[in-house]
Amino acid sequence: MTPFITLEAIAAPLTLQNIDTDMIIPKQFLKTIKRTGLSEGLFFEMRYDVSGKKIENFILHRAPFDQAQIIVAGDNFGCGSSREHAPWALLDYGIRCIIAPTFADIFYNNCFKNGILPIALPQAHVDSLSAHAATGEKIAIDLPNQTITAGALTIRFELDMARKTCLLEGLDDIGLTEAHLDAISAFEQRQANDAPWLHTHHA
Repeated sequence: MTPFITLEAIAAPLTLQNIDTDMIIPKQFLKTIKRTGLSEGLFFEMRYDVSGKKIENFILHRAPFDQAQIIVAGDNFGCGSSREHAPWALLDYGIRCIIAPTFADIFYNNCFKNGILPIALPQAHVDSLSAHAATGEKIAIDLPNQTITAGALTIRFELDMARKTCLLEGLDDIGLTEAHLDAISAFEQRQANDAPWLHTHHA
């Protein structure tokens, strides 16, 4: 997983409330278990009409927002089903950070597992960042210092220390486990010595 330390990027204001995981990645794109190639389905029904024609005025189709790596979103972002394809699609598109007043719990947790930083802020701060983002000026995220800078505005955000560490070090669930391989091996050796009958193989 790619570590997240700092990011300075275009932010796309997408301030609809209750953007659910089916809006983020519709069900027809869930047939794959690969994490790549899903960007084409991201916000599919917002990006294309029923005939498959691009909806030109959708925010991610307009410069400079077509280069966005940050989304400033509305309340309850990522609600709906628990599909992990939603953060996969966002990451495959290039989105590394989402700022919103609130997130659905499962989606919020899945973001950290995939190297995306979700930041929950009071609505007033989200409104200020959305207004800044709409100008096309970049927003800077500093994870070590837990700050967002947008022009003259600097906002501090709160984050669980364990999740912060995983992002900084690029550790997903597997990587987090592998970081403790020495301790796991030592435990297994102690167990083999203390309870050898657990390790007896029967034909």
